[in-house]
Amino acid sequence: MNGFKRMIDGTPVHLLDHVRQAIAEQPDIEVLVGSDSHNRRDHTVYTTTVVLRYRRNGAHVIYKREKASKAHDLWNRLWGEVERSIAVAQLLKVEGGVRISRIDLDLNSDPRFGSHRLYSTAVGYVRSHGYEARTKPDLLIASWAANVLCA
Repeated sequence: MNGFKRMIDGTPVHLLDHVRQAIAEQPDIEVLVGSDSHNRRDHTVYTTTVVLRYRRNGAHVIYKREKASKAHDLWNRLWGEVERSIAVAQLLKVEGGVRISRIDLDLNSDPRFGSHRLYSTAVGYVRSHGYEARTKPDLLIASWAANVLCA
């Protein structure tokens, strides 16, 4: 999958090669995937991240940012995040043989928030693909990084 860059300096990387190399160097790395999106005036920006979390110290983030037709409602915009996260996780798992620790979803388990409308459907969808899903209010490293990079 093309278009991924390192968060630290924006250097382009090949997703599978980069993740495989990191795992070869440190086999206890956790691989987390997440996405976020922001609507702009006439388009939506989606950012998908792969976080390589070192168990002893820190993390390394790679990301892909893309511009899409504007999502005019919350459901479609957030579902676009879910689909992008699943696509990246599937590529890593199926083509790369990479174990995905979890997918962070920028959704809230609390019904007071609008994103809760997708909660059950999205979590079920992620689980049906064999991944653990994490949502707010838990700490979501991958979707936090995606949010920062969407700006």
